[in-house]
Amino acid sequence: MILNNPTPPTAPAPLTPARVLVAYLIVAVVLLGTRASGAEPESTAKSTNAISAKKDEPKKDEGKKDESKLAGTVPDATRKPVVVTNTVTIAEQAITYTVETGMLPLLKSDGSPRASVFYIAYTKSGETNPATRPVTFCFNGGPGSSSVWLHLGGLGPRRVRMNEDGTQPHPPFEMVDNAYSILHTTDLIFIDPVATGFSRPAKDEKPDQFFGQSGDIESVGEFIRLWATRHLRWRSPKFLCGESYGVFRAAGLADHLHSRYGLYLNGLILLSGVLDFATLREGAGNDLPALVFLPTYTATAQFHKKLPADLQNDLPKALAEAREFVRGEYAAALLQGAALPDAERQKVIAKLARLTGLSSQIIEDEDLRVNPAKFRELLLRDQNLIIGRYDARITGRDADKSSQVPRFDPSYAATYGPFSAVMNAYLREDLKFENDLPYEILAGVGPWNFEARDSFPSVAARLASAMSQNPYLRVLVLGSLRDLACPIDGIRHSIDHLQLDPALRKNISYAEYESGHMMYVNLPDLKKLQRDLEAFITSAAR
Repeated sequence: MILNNPTPPTAPAPLTPARVLVAYLIVAVVLLGTRASGAEPESTAKSTNAISAKKDEPKKDEGKKDESKLAGTVPDATRKPVVVTNTVTIAEQAITYTVETGMLPLLKSDGSPRASVFYIAYTKSGETNPATRPVTFCFNGGPGSSSVWLHLGGLGPRRVRMNEDGTQPHPPFEMVDNAYSILHTTDLIFIDPVATGFSRPAKDEKPDQFFGQSGDIESVGEFIRLWATRHLRWRSPKFLCGESYGVFRAAGLADHLHSRYGLYLNGLILLSGVLDFATLREGAGNDLPALVFLPTYTATAQFHKKLPADLQNDLPKALAEAREFVRGEYAAALLQGAALPDAERQKVIAKLARLTGLSSQIIEDEDLRVNPAKFRELLLRDQNLIIGRYDARITGRDADKSSQVPRFDPSYAATYGPFSAVMNAYLREDLKFENDLPYEILAGVGPWNFEARDSFPSVAARLASAMSQNPYLRVLVLGSLRDLACPIDGIRHSIDHLQLDPALRKNISYAEYESGHMMYVNLPDLKKLQRDLEAFITSAAR
C-alpha cells in the first residue's frame, strides 16, 4: 500500500542480535493473545446472517440454539438452502418432489453481492434428463408483490383452502394438497423480487436501483441466469409465468434474457396482466380504458343480474354485443369528443346503460366514460354493496354511502388473510426456513421508475422483438371476465397491435375464465387452468 507521506523515507536501523530477540518476543505475545481471544483469520471465520455482532456479547452455552442466526437477521445468499421432500397426487399420479428454499445473490461486475433473492423451487424427483424436463419461473406483480399468490393459489403442489367460489373461508385458515398443480408437467421456481418475501438489498446498496422497469427486469433476469447455471438447467425447456405486473415483467424479460444472455425461452404464460399502461390509465385524449373495460362491466353486470333479460340469460350474446359496440359506435363516439351530436350521444348513453346495468344519468354524468372505481361503487348501491376490483363477483359492505369510490376491495380482503396465514406457517413448519423478520407479501417499492416520458409505460415492442428473434417462442394469454384490475380486453388490444409478422401470430393463444384476477382461487377455474397450462407447456416444450 502506498501512503501519502510528505517525509522522505529513512534507511532502516541495522539488525543486531538484541533487536532480533525483541522481535520474536513481540510476535509470540501477539499470537498468544490472538488464541486466547478466540479470533480467527478472516479467510476462515464462520459466516453469520446477523446484521452486526456486539463485541462485548457474552459467550453462549454450547448446548443452546444460537438465536442470533434467526431473530432480527436479514437472510442472505451465504445461508445454505433448506431442502425437504414430499408427495402429492396430481392427475391420479403420486408425484414425489423436492422443495429447495433459499437465497441467490445478485452479483456486481466485481463478483460482490448487491442483493439476495429469496426463492422456493419445486423439482419432480426421478427425472434424469434435464434437457427434456421443463422448468417454469413464476412471479406475481405489484410492483412490490411476492410470488405467494401463484405459489399457494394455483401452481404449487400445496394451496390455500378457499371456498370453492373463491370467497373467504372461516378462520383459522388451512393448507391442502393441490391436486390441480402443474408440477407433474414442469418444475416450478417461485421468485420474490428484491424487497418482497425475504429478498433484500445488500448492505449499503440503494434499494431504488431495483425499483424501476429496467432494474426490476435486469435483477430478475440475473436470478434466472444464475439459478439455471447452478442447477444445470440451461438445456431445459424454459418458461416464464407472470401475473398482473408480472406480465409486464415477463414480456421485458423475454427480450432481456435473449439479448443479454442468449437464454431463449420456449414459452410465456401471461396471466391477468398488462403490456401497455395506455389500456389502464385514464388521461386527456386517451379513451382506451373506457373501451377495453366495457366487456368486463357487461360480464360483471350479468353476474349480479343487472342486465336486461335478453342479455342476462345469454352471456356469450352479451359479450359479443359489448365487443361489437366497442369496435364500432362507442369508439366512434369517443373519437368525436365534444363534437358528438346530441342525438348520437343519447343513443350511446342508452346502449351503455343496457350493457353496464348503470343508470343513464350516471353515464351522462361520467361523460360516457365510467371509471372502474365508480362502477364498483355504484352498480349495487341499491343493495348497499360494493364489488371487488380483483374479482368483481365478490361483494362487501362499505358504510360510507356518500363516497363515489369504494374504501376497500372486498376481493383482496377475502384473500389477504388466508394467504398470509398459510404462507407464514408453511415457511417455518413445512419448509423449515426460519427467520423472525416478516415475510413481505406486499412491499413498498415506490416511487417506481417506469422510465416513460410523456407517454404510457409499455413493453409491447419488447415482446414483439423477442417473438420475432425467436420464432419458436409461444405465448399463452390468460384472463378472466370479471377482472376489474387488468381486463382481458386490454391485453388483447395490445397484442392485436404488436408489430409482428402475421406468420408469428399463430404462436399466440388465449384462454378465458369466469372469475377474476386470481382465477385460481375459484375452483372451477383452477381445474380449467391446470388443463390449459398442461397442454400449452407440453406442446411448447417439444
